[in-house]
Order: sequence, then structure tokens, then C-alpha cells
Amino acid sequence: MEITTPRGPARVDLEEPADPRLLLVLTHGSAGGVDAPDLLAVRDAALAAGFGVARVTQAFRLAGARAPGSPARQDEAWETVLAELRARRPGLPLVQGGRSNGARVACRTAAAVGAAAVVALAFPLHPPGRPDRSRAGELRGAGVDVLVVNGDRDPFGVPDAADAARLVVLPGEGHDLKRDPARVGGIVAEWLGHYALADRRSGKPS
Repeated sequence: MEITTPRGPARVDLEEPADPRLLLVLTHGSAGGVDAPDLLAVRDAALAAGFGVARVTQAFRLAGARAPGSPARQDEAWETVLAELRARRPGLPLVQGGRSNGARVACRTAAAVGAAAVVALAFPLHPPGRPDRSRAGELRGAGVDVLVVNGDRDPFGVPDAADAARLVVLPGEGHDLKRDPARVGGIVAEWLGHYALADRRSGKPS
């Protein structure tokens, strides 16, 4: 589906089981797309766990830009998409996240959209070679629990454990998290269970 935002249309690829217990909304990095290996692995693991997944191609990417522009404008467009998704799936817990720049957007807007938690894949702590320009404040300012999954070889740096509810650092992984994306998916799906509705088949909480 396409959703009109103040920055132009955004595209949403929504996949759900018959009776989802949570909606996970994921987005891409600045120059990437929603078919990145880690995003697809997270989608697959989340669907297998009984969660709905919406992968959002943001308006700036549909317009052909390789950079999102100002954070305020990017966040405004993102919040419009999330408002539409919440209206379509009222009552479902919402967790949002993404990789790299998408993780930053998810952190910055979590409180505004009413997200229960954030999934931050390859959070870009700082520009390569510029540790003085830390973005850790975006993690700390999310206002909700944040799961961070980063590789120990990420040139954008690795956040401190104190900056997130949970930090997982994967040995040998770079910024693309593509050596073992299934492991990334498993980590995220297990963590999402804490925020999902009870399993309606068994009546047991996650």
C-alpha cells in the first residue's frame, strides 16, 4: 500500500499471520531498501513467531533521494505513516525499528507514535572516524526500551550497554549484518515476545 505523507508517498509492505499478536514496523537505512538481508531475516522470524510485519520504504527513497534530508522532515513523514498503520491495526502492540538511519528515526519518534519498544539494527553511533559526533542521545532519548544489535566491526561504532535496554554485539559482523542474518532475526523475535499480546492459541503470555 502507499501512504501519502507531507514529503510524498511512502510504500508499506504489510505481511501478517491470521491473528497477529504484535505489529513490527521496520524501515531501511539512508541508501538501502527494505530487502536488506537483516530486515528480511527479522521479518521471517517475526512472522514465524506470530507477529505482523510492515516494511516501510520512506518517502525520500521513493522520490529517488539517497539521503533523508532534515531529521524533522523525515520524522514528520514517518509519524504520518505510523498514524495510518495504527489506525488500521488498533489494539495491537506496536514496535518500530530499522537499520542504520532507520534505527535513528525509530528512536527519535518512538514516544510520538506510541511505540512499545524499538529495534535498532546497526545503530550508527557516529560517522566513520568521528567518535566525537556521538548519536547516543537518540538511544537514551527514545523513552521506551531499545534493543540494539550491532556488529563488532561496524565502522559507525557500537553503542554502550548503558544506552539501551539490551545490547547484542555480534562478532565478525560489519554494518550490513549480513554474515548471519538468521541469528539477527532470532534475537529480535525472541525479544519481541516481551511486548506481544498473549498467545491466543494457548492463552499464555509471551
